[in-house]
Amino acid sequence: MSLPNARLASSLAGAALALLAVGAGPAGAQGVIAPPSEGQPIAPQPPTAATIDPAAPGVPAQPGSAQPRMIGPASVADLADRLLGAVVNISTSQKVEGGPPRDATPPLTAPDGSPLQDFFNDLLNGKEGDGENRVQSLGSGFVLDPSGIVVTNNHVIADADEITVNFADGRQLDATVVGVDPKTDLAVLKVESPTPLAAVRFGNSDAVRIGDWVMAIGNPFGLGGSVTVGIVSARGRNIQAGPYDNFIQTDAAINRGNSGGPLFDMYGNVIGINTAIISPTGGSIGIGFAIPALLAQNVVDQLREYGETRRGWLGIRLQEVTDEIAEGLGLPNARGALVMGIIPEGPADNGQIEIGDVVTRFDGREIATSRDLPRIVAETEIGKTVTLDILRKERLDAPAKPVSVQVTLGRLEDADETDAGEDDTPADADAAAPDAPAAPAPNATLGLQLSDASDELKKRFDLADDFTGVLVTEVAPNSAAGEKGIEPGTVIKEIGQEAVKDAADAREKLTKLKADGRRNALLLLADRAGDLRFTVVPID
Repeated sequence: MSLPNARLASSLAGAALALLAVGAGPAGAQGVIAPPSEGQPIAPQPPTAATIDPAAPGVPAQPGSAQPRMIGPASVADLADRLLGAVVNISTSQKVEGGPPRDATPPLTAPDGSPLQDFFNDLLNGKEGDGENRVQSLGSGFVLDPSGIVVTNNHVIADADEITVNFADGRQLDATVVGVDPKTDLAVLKVESPTPLAAVRFGNSDAVRIGDWVMAIGNPFGLGGSVTVGIVSARGRNIQAGPYDNFIQTDAAINRGNSGGPLFDMYGNVIGINTAIISPTGGSIGIGFAIPALLAQNVVDQLREYGETRRGWLGIRLQEVTDEIAEGLGLPNARGALVMGIIPEGPADNGQIEIGDVVTRFDGREIATSRDLPRIVAETEIGKTVTLDILRKERLDAPAKPVSVQVTLGRLEDADETDAGEDDTPADADAAAPDAPAAPAPNATLGLQLSDASDELKKRFDLADDFTGVLVTEVAPNSAAGEKGIEPGTVIKEIGQEAVKDAADAREKLTKLKADGRRNALLLLADRAGDLRFTVVPID
């Protein structure tokens, strides 16, 4: 036996003995290897060269000692190298007249005596040798078209007097504003370059899944060309930044200065525009938000073509479909957008849509919540005739039936955004409203004191002369109705989707609901401004 073969046989024999020892003890039945006795090391794994013939067919070449084999996730260096040239740093300058400057990049500090402090000061604070009080801020962006179209956030360039786009190769080009959209926080810039620029393109953000790898490239704290990698943490986030919130959440490190920079998928497509972070420290804690590419692309296209946005308009007021409302309306689930008002002479004011309808699909797209409908309508072409699939419940004891209607969209003007929000919160109580009594009145129902409207009550609660319904004059403290936001001055229009004529009719309907064993009463309410909302109140 040759020496190499002897070593191989010895190794195999040792392995066999080890397996036998494991199987002999009780721990071996559970696949647990007992620890060695004190001072006895665990035998190391034999090197590959001692167990495999490198010259055998099909055996891959082993890396040399000067180039160890890479261990861990696959490198994204090739992808980053391909994309870095299209990502730009954006610096702006603004003249200010005293007072604190607008939110700019915060100062960086280095350890005492470090030469980096001078670098940070020059980088972020700028020079003030001319005596002018100027504020400089930094952000990110990306080239969308080789001709010089650059996309960034509106808040990066807002109120700027000068905008400079800095490229990875060291070039600096002055930029002009093509158009901005504060509602989505997007801006389109134009630079003039003698040669075509490296550019990237938008991808399909709807195809991105939670857990997909993404890459952010930007200019955090002025450190241009910074690459970070993470995953998509969530989709459809509403952070109350605007009427069309639908953010992608990522744990890729995003800091101040990353705003306006691209969020790439692993194919190199822009699937989001980094816009905001949640952070108590001002730095990344792994919760960043990006505008989805499909929303951004529609806005960018309009800004490039018109210099402004032209959004579709449906002309309805909406309310969220909660679990309670879905149960009260007899809906299969708490999905869709509940119609609570129709704007007079608006596109939806054609007699086909009714208050209480639940929009489940718009132009073939699913409507999951009341926040989805305004955004999808705004993305749709003005003048387009679209089909709305709705669920309509005509009576309390009748099932909701599907109905399809058609509406030709108008244009949402800046001064009329009545269908851009949700009417799901009660109005603030009027300062002149009477205080609630210490206990329910003798004929109170659901903790409410109901009354027909007299001239004195109309004046007291500032109601219209053509008022219809039943007036709530008092609300018992700690009652279910009070917890639902019902206040004195509220008008009950319907109970269980049946119109109420007077206070006696309202009490009769509530008594019947209780006698029928119903646990909740579905009320259609109007506030003092006339805006409607559904509320579900537990029956005592």
